[in-house]
Amino acid sequence: MKKNRGFVAIIGFLLAGTGFLSIIVGLVGLKLAVVAWADYLPSPFGFLIKIILILAGLVIMYLALTDSSKEDMPV
Repeated sequence: MKKNRGFVAIIGFLLAGTGFLSIIVGLVGLKLAVVAWADYLPSPFGFLIKIILILAGLVIMYLALTDSSKEDMPV
């Protein structure tokens, strides 16, 4: 995992950025082509999928950028 940390962090950033961008663009009345399928779902589910995209991206970035080997583990 250490050698792929940068690549995994970029994937997480792209997921979170896509979620944020789709919500912002949706406020203007446009649709982002990548997640346009989520807009055809009933109202709360499409928004929930975008929120899940954001949270999953943030979690992936956090896990990729933190070094768990330096943390003190309680014995």
